[in-house]
Amino acid sequence: MSGPPPSVARAEEDADIVAQSLEQPELFALLYDRHAPDIHRYVARRLGASAADDITADTFLVAFRIRSRYDRTRANARPWLYGIAGNLVGKQRRAEVRALRALARTGHDPLAGSGGEFWLEDTDRRIAAQGPLAGALAGLSAPDRHVLLLVAWAELTYQEVAEALDIPVGTVRSRLNRARRKVRTALGADPAFMTDVAEVA
Repeated sequence: MSGPPPSVARAEEDADIVAQSLEQPELFALLYDRHAPDIHRYVARRLGASAADDITADTFLVAFRIRSRYDRTRANARPWLYGIAGNLVGKQRRAEVRALRALARTGHDPLAGSGGEFWLEDTDRRIAAQGPLAGALAGLSAPDRHVLLLVAWAELTYQEVAEALDIPVGTVRSRLNRARRKVRTALGADPAFMTDVAEVA
């Protein structure tokens, strides 16, 4: 029966997998198995399931190609992978903003049913709130929106976002504070939106 050596299969740190994959490329599949579902979910929320399939595949293809440059002092490859995915999402930012503006204008989520729903609970209040929140997100600059969604949807820590985007933690904090302030200002103090704001702001 083929497969990675037991010592590799049990490796807890992503850095070990990346390092060992330089000699045994097939081991990189362990990293894919560990992180691809989360990357796919995150991209699907932003761009829809169809785009998420392609971007997830491309994320790991890029990661495989540049794995020799991976900083092995970082045990967890999750921020690195989100950074790659984020660069690829950035190339689709016009499509993302178009979808957000369409949702803000019509109240209809163009990603609904494709695995890219912005919110999970299907209640009248939440449906009514989607448009204004989508409009607020569309109004953010791409860097601010990216930081906000990495924290809110990918659940990365400030340090992980800094690693993902290769920026200082202080920049993460300032972008996040600015994004939250703009979203809250755009939505006002309407209690109907407060749960939705909490998810991203």
